[in-house]
Amino acid sequence: MAWRSRKSKTKRKPDVPKERINRQITADKVRLIGADGKQVGVVSFAEALSKAERAELDLVEISPNAVPPVCKIMDFGQYHYQKERKMRESRKKQHIVQTKEVKFGPNTEEHDYNFKKTNAMKFLKNHNKVKFTVRFRGRQLAHKDIGFNLLERLMEDLKDLVEIDSRPKSEGRTIFIIVSPVKDIEKRLDYLDSSDAVEEVEDNE
Repeated sequence: MAWRSRKSKTKRKPDVPKERINRQITADKVRLIGADGKQVGVVSFAEALSKAERAELDLVEISPNAVPPVCKIMDFGQYHYQKERKMRESRKKQHIVQTKEVKFGPNTEEHDYNFKKTNAMKFLKNHNKVKFTVRFRGRQLAHKDIGFNLLERLMEDLKDLVEIDSRPKSEGRTIFIIVSPVKDIEKRLDYLDSSDAVEEVEDNE
């Protein structure tokens, strides 16, 4: 059965097949694998193509760099469709790392500090980077040390959860630091949650 391209249901263009099939194959001899997956051996290209045509299937060059090239008799339309589907599923599973920004003021109150730190931990759990920014207004700019101290406190609180990508930097009216989650972030957060639960029970006894 000759291969026919399938129309993509998405806007993304389908991948162009890289494998040579049927008369696109240029080798005089090939190492042939039958449609049942069994080795046929080294045969001429003409014989291999004839076997594929008699089975109403395609002759597909699967290892072009081998000597001689390895070809297999198969339904190339079905093969390419399955290959594309696996690639789409693989792309869906890939996580695109984003940088989430969490903003503070130099006089951030304790409640807001903890709330924003918790949000940052959620971003980290999703394997995103986090940019902690302290923004100054007016005369606050004369007290950048407060901002550096706040970032140091954050790093101390999150030291078991993050890796520092860049040390605190001053840029205009802001100071910022960028961190990435450690590889086993979920495991560490689960441990922290269980530890907090134990402490809460002990406090209530």
